[in-house]
Amino acid sequence: MLGIASAVLFFIAFLINAAHIATNDVFSSTNFMLIGLAALALHVAGVGDRWAARGRGRRR
Repeated sequence: MLGIASAVLFFIAFLINAAHIATNDVFSSTNFMLIGLAALALHVAGVGDRWAARGRGRRR
């Protein structure tokens, strides 16, 4: 899930950079890339790995 979110953030950063859209400091392409890198690092670390399966416990 976080991998998809980081891909979306990288795409938004690319669009802002490629279209030369003038934004304020909060919505700059660099900030979107840094947030995307943070989401990607959390994904690689395994933080968002089991969100969908959390409700289904093992039953014996």
